[in-house]
Amino acid sequence: MEVLTRGAAEVIPVEDLEAKVRKSIKTGKQLTVKLGIDPTGSDLTLGHTVVLQKLRQFQNMGHKVQLLIGDFTGMIGDPTDRTEARKQLTREEVLANAATFKEQAFKVLDADPAKIEVMYNSDWLSAMNFADVLELASKMTVARMLERDDFKKRYEGNLPISLHEFMYPLMQGYDSVAMKCDVEIGGTDQKFNVLMGRTLQKEDGQEPQVVITMPLLVGLDGVKKMGKSAGNYIGVTEEPNDQYGKTMSIPDHLIATYFELVTDVTVEELGEIKKGLEAQTLHPRDAKMLLGRTIVTKYHGEAAALEAENYFKTVFQNREIPEDIPEYEVEPGEKWVVALLTELKLAPSNGEARRLIQQGGLKINSEKVEDPQFQLVPADGMIIQAGKRKFAKLKLK
Repeated sequence: MEVLTRGAAEVIPVEDLEAKVRKSIKTGKQLTVKLGIDPTGSDLTLGHTVVLQKLRQFQNMGHKVQLLIGDFTGMIGDPTDRTEARKQLTREEVLANAATFKEQAFKVLDADPAKIEVMYNSDWLSAMNFADVLELASKMTVARMLERDDFKKRYEGNLPISLHEFMYPLMQGYDSVAMKCDVEIGGTDQKFNVLMGRTLQKEDGQEPQVVITMPLLVGLDGVKKMGKSAGNYIGVTEEPNDQYGKTMSIPDHLIATYFELVTDVTVEELGEIKKGLEAQTLHPRDAKMLLGRTIVTKYHGEAAALEAENYFKTVFQNREIPEDIPEYEVEPGEKWVVALLTELKLAPSNGEARRLIQQGGLKINSEKVEDPQFQLVPADGMIIQAGKRKFAKLKLK
């Protein structure tokens, strides 16, 4: 129970979880633990892995995970935390995103078929006829739907709510009925939706699932939820140097939270880390270095983690230029520095390159350049540094 409730915001109800676990131990029958995801995007951040980590803990205890791909609900879009309806995706877009999601999710989850089953909710939702839909809709009132914060705010603010958005929590709840799951995991923002599963399972005569909600991971800025749009994220597929360097930038007060929610450290190890930070016998810098090694090891291996740490020490602690800078061939002649940064893939676009320069993030041979209109004359061996972690060495063709 200590492992399964670790880091959880709520367990609803905790006594039911304990009863289910006791019964599982006594009978030897696995619990089925559901996580539903709508693949409306493809790349995962550490924020996405918080619920995946919880699933992995259940797997490690011998239980079976049901990873539900919302290929049907994903075409509608979850209205949670939205001030307007989501853009509806095509099935092809959803399935393409799902393939990438599964590949990245299996970096956290055990892919053993005995411990995981990947399911698609189109298998039962697309088979429903209109009478089935009306029967499902009859199980919930409009008043109950308007208890949801996002719907309530939109209603009170005279913002439109489409009827199909009311169907979303019902469909997510019906997934639990179809899957007959024992436990469902979700973020705190999904509480209304996952509780709907308990309601509909009771209506269907099933033993209601236990709901475990997990906190939303705060990003590198220490304020907002981690997300790509906020630019405060660590990506699951990012390069080791970037993962390690970004980890070193998190605020000190988030160190223990990151260890708890996104790593595999044991309960005992977590307790020692928290104790050391609170007693100030563990320096935050050392704790972050351990966190960086732990995260990079998880996604890239131990050797890559040690290399990333050495790189960080060289570039940031000793303020040296690294020795193994990638070399790029460029044509001779004057070049617009913004276009060059994009060409070297040191910035994803000209707009991002301009912002980087205006914010003081560009150095050429260790000299800062702050003019986005600067015309550069490349030379052999010239070192371009973009931001804190990206370097390129030029070689004339």
